[in-house]
Amino acid sequence: MNNLLDDYALASPLRHHNNWLKLIIVAFGLLVGVSSSSPVTPLFITLSMGFATVFFGKIPLTFYLKLVLLPLGFAAVGSVVILFFFGTGCEVFSLEILGYRLVANAGGVEMAILIVSRTVSGMSCVFFLALSTPMIELFAVVKRLGIPDSVIELAMLMYRYIFLFLDVAMSIKYAQTTRLGYTSFRRSVYSIVMLASTLFIRSWEQGEKLYIAMDSRCYDGKFTVFESRRPIRTPEAVLASVYVILAIVLLRFTGNIGII
Repeated sequence: MNNLLDDYALASPLRHHNNWLKLIIVAFGLLVGVSSSSPVTPLFITLSMGFATVFFGKIPLTFYLKLVLLPLGFAAVGSVVILFFFGTGCEVFSLEILGYRLVANAGGVEMAILIVSRTVSGMSCVFFLALSTPMIELFAVVKRLGIPDSVIELAMLMYRYIFLFLDVAMSIKYAQTTRLGYTSFRRSVYSIVMLASTLFIRSWEQGEKLYIAMDSRCYDGKFTVFESRRPIRTPEAVLASVYVILAIVLLRFTGNIGII
């Protein structure tokens, strides 16, 4: 709870740059990374977004690596199936598991590497946006895109109460732990049930309090979303243009490059 993404986004120097430019860069990186048929371009996007997040955004390297390793682990586990059961070509290596021989061929290895590189590039783009732009500013950008106000307001309320309920749940869990509520399996089940029921009641109470507070402030059915207007500076435009050009060149000339 002490290292929330929004906390880093609020303290990041990239927060004071144009939100639309950051959104365009991220959308471009996602589209190019997914459409690439070679892992070269997704790896370039991964390194570029990671460098921008850590160097320009002043995000601690260890914290950023922890964020990236989580989706990388899921992608690596999923790519194991692709590695041994998809693709054609010459045999690269094989494993003996419980009497069964699993063979990884060249096509399966290249496909698995491509899937992992695409996943990491996409997540690096998302982390760049999440660690450089607070959610309240993203809501303002989304509103300018024409998304219905009801959807935006619902998302704002959900985002607000996620952390509120996490704080309440952790407080209850700490209180249960100090009272030896998790010393056995039976006690743990009882404590979890009590935590869930208490959290449901607390969420109901918070909803009632929110309705009363909004009604007392003359809520008319719309939230006012603040949007900071920041011009695009020349260095930002130059760096973004270089990034886009390099990515397009790599996408164009590395499409047929294989790992094996």
